[in-house]
Order: sequence, then C-alpha cells, then structure tokens
Amino acid sequence: MPGPSYDFSGKVALITGGGSGLGRAAALAFARAGARVCVVDVVEDGGNATAASARDMGGEAIFIKADVSQSAEVRAYVEGALRAFGRIDAFFNNAGIEGVLAPIVEYPEDMWDRVIAVNVRGVFLGLRYVLPVMLAQASGSIINSASGAALFGTPGMAAYSTSKHAVIGLTRSAAAEVARKGVRVNALCPGPIDTRMQHAINAMVNPENPAAAAAANHARNPMGRYASADEVAQVALFLASDAASYVTGAAYLADGGRTAV
Repeated sequence: MPGPSYDFSGKVALITGGGSGLGRAAALAFARAGARVCVVDVVEDGGNATAASARDMGGEAIFIKADVSQSAEVRAYVEGALRAFGRIDAFFNNAGIEGVLAPIVEYPEDMWDRVIAVNVRGVFLGLRYVLPVMLAQASGSIINSASGAALFGTPGMAAYSTSKHAVIGLTRSAAAEVARKGVRVNALCPGPIDTRMQHAINAMVNPENPAAAAAANHARNPMGRYASADEVAQVALFLASDAASYVTGAAYLADGGRTAV
C-alpha cells in the first residue's frame, strides 16, 4: 500500500527475516524508497524471492542466507552487506520465531532455547556486529523487532513474550550507549499482523477453527482487524528516516490500540 514519502536514495538497508512477512514488506518498502537492500533469511527461497522482487521494482538488492543465532553467520551477513554496498544506514533487526503454545510447566526446553536463541541472541548479535559499522560512520538507525507481547504477559507463549521483553531491554541499553555517537536504536512493537506467524498462532490457539481465534483477536482490538505487513513496514521506515531524528530508545507501538484498552 502507498505510504508516506521517505527518500532513502544512496542509503543501504539491511533486513533480517526478510524472506517473508514483515521483513519482506520492509525490504520492499525500503527498496521503493530508493534504498539498496540486503535481505537476510535462513530460508533461501523466500530470501531470494524478496531480493528478486526488489530488483524487479528497479532497485538494487542482494540476498544472504544466515541463521541469526550463529555468530559467524551474523558476522558474514554484515561483511556481505559491506562488500556489496560499502555501508549500512538502516538495520531492521527483525528475524524471529513464535515457538509453540504450551503452559510454562509443559513448555519444551529445546523450543524455549531455540526461541531465545533466534529472538534474543539473534538481536544481540545483530547489534554486536552492525553497531561498529554505524559508529565508524557516525550515523545509522537500528530498528529491533519486538512486539505488543513485550508489554504484557502472553499465556501459553512464555518464550515468545519473554524474548520480546528482552528485545526492549537490549534496545534501551544500546540506545543509551550510542545516542551521542550519531546512531539511533528503537524497538518496533507491532500487534497482530496478517502474516504466516499470526496464522500459525491462530492454528495453535484453536486447531479446529483458526478463524475463530482470529475473530477473537479482532474483537479485542479497537480497530477491529489485524495490521497488514505493509502498514507496519511504514513504521519501520519512519524510525529509520530523518523524520525520527530525535527518537531513540523507544518501544514504538503499532498495534491498532490493542494495549490502550
């Protein structure tokens, strides 16, 4: 969908989890705004498809396959972006997984470890390797994907909720460290988005009738619907843009009013 006019001409955007959902929408939004785009994902087909779509729009885009929980692979995607484009101006530190739906006393330990590895360690490693690039440039904006679930408890999804609370802590710590060095760090906190992840959660909540789980979510939201990925991607563009030059350390909600009631 059309959004505000942001100009990222001459800028480079790096997006993890860019092979689908919000990450894909953000990658294409940055490309439409003139950015050269580096798409990172663990799923090769999805990541290549996003980069191809960006190129089809006339943009410059590459794909790098990486597991964001692995330090060597994070270092490699940062180095790959620099080899291709020479700098990183916007980093959408977005890759994440939902885990499973289970009470804490039954939550599988291996799934807990995987959710924390991707959603927390992955964000930390992204910061660990992208921040030095931006500090050397004395400029840059990082947007970490948190969630509305970072602001309240989510029964049955303790690993996911915990991981997103941790993302806000990482965001605030990083923002405080680099605020006087030309780099901004914010967390984007969407409510439910009409993507594969939300559909998977609906199916876990109500396997017999996922549509009923979606309807219940809609009923709890003052706007009465899910966000589109494109709508939330526009918030990421805002946070990366000069229009947000005095915004750092924020947990920026885009949830249709869900946490207001």
